[in-house]
Amino acid sequence: MNYVVVYEKSASGWGAYVPDLPGVVTTAKTKEEAQRLIREAIEFHLEGLREDNAPIPEPSASAEVVTVSS
Repeated sequence: MNYVVVYEKSASGWGAYVPDLPGVVTTAKTKEEAQRLIREAIEFHLEGLREDNAPIPEPSASAEVVTVSS
């Protein structure tokens, strides 16, 4: 499954969240660490859903970069 992950840079590091999996978020000092942690968070969340026999949300979010003139 391919889920969209949004990464946001802040003054103190990076945050990441998954629009299709509410509550799956992480923060880290580097983007690389945020990438590792969000992957682990997704896997942990999906494992919990499976253990609870809960439905696995289908990926539905999409993203794109839009370039505008300044």
